[in-house]
Amino acid sequence: MMSDGTDGFITDIPMSFKKRSGKAIIVLPNGERAIARREAIIDNSMIKVIARAYRWQRMLLDGTHSSIDDLSRAEKITASYVSRVLRLAYLSPTIVEAILDGKYPAHLRLKDLMEPFPLDWDRQVAHFFVEK
Repeated sequence: MMSDGTDGFITDIPMSFKKRSGKAIIVLPNGERAIARREAIIDNSMIKVIARAYRWQRMLLDGTHSSIDDLSRAEKITASYVSRVLRLAYLSPTIVEAILDGKYPAHLRLKDLMEPFPLDWDRQVAHFFVEK
């Protein structure tokens, strides 16, 4: 703390602000939320894309579609997008549960899930839950 020249003091507190489901939250340098939330913050976009990954995986495994290209044509989206979403069917159950419960780290966003990640579950937890 230092004096601001008046009778008060100025205190610097390292933190950042992140948007989460349309709401601003305060994030401390260690990645934790500054204010403990009373309820979970559910990100429906993350949940929907994970559900889509499991649905598409099931459609490929049960023979509904014979390939990613076939699936992408049926869904009218690019094969590249289908491939990136399908990876989410291999997320660690710990990560999926945290997302479903709204207990994931404040820095984690849908765009992070869409980037390449390790297949090993322990390495996934380190990859997604440690702020970069």
